[in-house]
Amino acid sequence: MLLYPGVWALGLHRLAHWLFEAELYFLARLINTFSRFLTCIDIHPGARIGRNFFIDHGFVVIGETAEIGDNVTMYQGSTLGGTNPTNGVAGKRHPTLQDNVIVGSGAQILGPIIVGQRARVGANAVVTEDV
Repeated sequence: MLLYPGVWALGLHRLAHWLFEAELYFLARLINTFSRFLTCIDIHPGARIGRNFFIDHGFVVIGETAEIGDNVTMYQGSTLGGTNPTNGVAGKRHPTLQDNVIVGSGAQILGPIIVGQRARVGANAVVTEDV
């Protein structure tokens, strides 16, 4: 279990997020950069992540204003990406995944959208509207 890169990335994210919340942005980004180098998983320190989050393999990107609920699984190569902030949603550029969501390999979820409870996002899907 301790050899999974997702476990390391999540543990380092929890530390970076704590520093980010304390407005120690440089240290938070330093830990984020180290984590990305070590695991090939990029989780912005500002992202909010619930319990039992699992990343299977690496190359996952999670943006700053992303919110992830409990019991969420993301497979390799998936992205919770941002869009231009002029889209009308002030301060929120990244998706929200509610509880029990599964995101397939290579899926791109873009913008301030909501992926509802128990949703399944297929491999290589590009999602730009609420699910």
